[in-house]
Amino acid sequence: MATSTTAARSQGMAGNRRWWSLGVLCLSLLIVVIDNTIVNVALPTLSEDLGATTTELQWIVDAYTLVFASLLLAMGHVGDRFGRRLALLVGLGLFAAMSLLAAASQTAGQLIGARALMGIGAALVFPATLAILVNVFTDRRERAAAIGIWSACTGVAVALGPVTGGYLLEHYSWGSIFLVNIPVVLVAITAGALLVPPSRDASAGPLDRQGLLLSAAGVGLLVWSIIEAPHRGWTSAPILLAAGAGAALLALFVLWERRSPHPLLEISLFRNLRFSAASMAVAAAFFALFGFIFLITQFLQLVQGYSPLEAGLRTLPFAIATAAASPLAIVAMHRWGSKLVVGSGLAVMSAGFLIASRVDVDTPYVGLTLVSMVTMAVGLGLATGPATESIMGALPEAKAGVGSAVNDTTRELGGTLGVAVVGSVYASVYGSRLADALTSAGAPPEAVAVARESLAGALAVAQNVPGAAAQQLVLAAQESFVDGLAAGSVVAAAVAALGALVAFAFLPARAGAQSRMRQEPVPTRRSPEADSAEESSPAVRA
Repeated sequence: MATSTTAARSQGMAGNRRWWSLGVLCLSLLIVVIDNTIVNVALPTLSEDLGATTTELQWIVDAYTLVFASLLLAMGHVGDRFGRRLALLVGLGLFAAMSLLAAASQTAGQLIGARALMGIGAALVFPATLAILVNVFTDRRERAAAIGIWSACTGVAVALGPVTGGYLLEHYSWGSIFLVNIPVVLVAITAGALLVPPSRDASAGPLDRQGLLLSAAGVGLLVWSIIEAPHRGWTSAPILLAAGAGAALLALFVLWERRSPHPLLEISLFRNLRFSAASMAVAAAFFALFGFIFLITQFLQLVQGYSPLEAGLRTLPFAIATAAASPLAIVAMHRWGSKLVVGSGLAVMSAGFLIASRVDVDTPYVGLTLVSMVTMAVGLGLATGPATESIMGALPEAKAGVGSAVNDTTRELGGTLGVAVVGSVYASVYGSRLADALTSAGAPPEAVAVARESLAGALAVAQNVPGAAAQQLVLAAQESFVDGLAAGSVVAAAVAALGALVAFAFLPARAGAQSRMRQEPVPTRRSPEADSAEESSPAVRA
């Protein structure tokens, strides 16, 4: 029987239960987001143990985020159609199973494949968390607070990944960074089955398979061309063909989605400049952040000589600053509006990356390194919560699943492109400058070829070089790495600054504008009245 879904949710999630449900959602979110960054602290170890090149290290990171980002819209649809709690629990189980496979990998290629499969599970989990949150918290201010907590968990997870990974690498093999997921997932599955209410979209149509294939292939080819460009040449035929094909497929995806009766992505949503600006703000923030983290964890270990645990602990100020800024950002949004808070947050992030571009080989941690990380963490905390609220606030409640999927997709796609672009800019600068230095010093071509593939490779070559020549090689490699880090940081700063300009230009001036926008009809080809229909369940009727 059709009843008011709002009333059902209010009864089903009365008292403190909705906050316990939020705790489960945040735990699930932490698991999949930590895996975005936990592997970063292990990159030097993986480079040594598996012989992974810089390109392979990028793929170890990006195989997960690429599949994750490519499938988010589709898996958000699966959750809407078959049940968001079901999608959450199945995704967690798949994630745990693929984590076991990753831990058993013997080569870089095997690990890349396992990471890609983990991305499928993460793509089921991530959109379900935010869609469930929006359906559980019906009061606008409570929802804003819950989204602030949700966003804070995202930022904290970014920094907890290196800390957790560093501790595990200090005491166990690198496979432990994946095995640790299994007991945490078991807790999340048990708590989710007990505390998270079921919900779904009764009007969800069939899956847009053509849209899924076009988007996944387009994004995949584009990211492949960016990652492979430093190795194959930015103007080489394979790179130009792949980039061109990727762009063409994405253009076809947009055309298809505009005509599809059941689109994977509602392109019409982006006619709303506020929605588009908030989405771009999220993408810009995570583009810059993930690209920087890919490099800074290697810098702390391979240039400054910290152990994995020591390097991980040095990211804790990032987590603390993000956790402190995120709830303050929601308060500030209610007082001064999304435009000012999101735009300022991205501007602060940009300043943090510019500070990081001044770091040198012998720069002490308590100095520019620490200041840069805290600055960008504060900016991240200020930007992401209000930007997410802007995305969700731009839509009627019936389209919570759509908004969640777009928010998650822009976040993950931004991070994927960040690792690809910033990592490739670094690799181009590092490889060319180190090759010039070693060639002018008379190093043999085979040594130059190995050293330019990765900093870990250069340090391994130095171990076989006698005396002062070894020290010169190490210094040249570290200085080339820092040059690449500086170039990558400038790119990250530019992208964050662009996001700030877009936010200042198009986001609503006041947070209150979001509630008015929620009353405006959004162009769509699906009936919103039946969305979020609750499944018959004692948890909902209680």
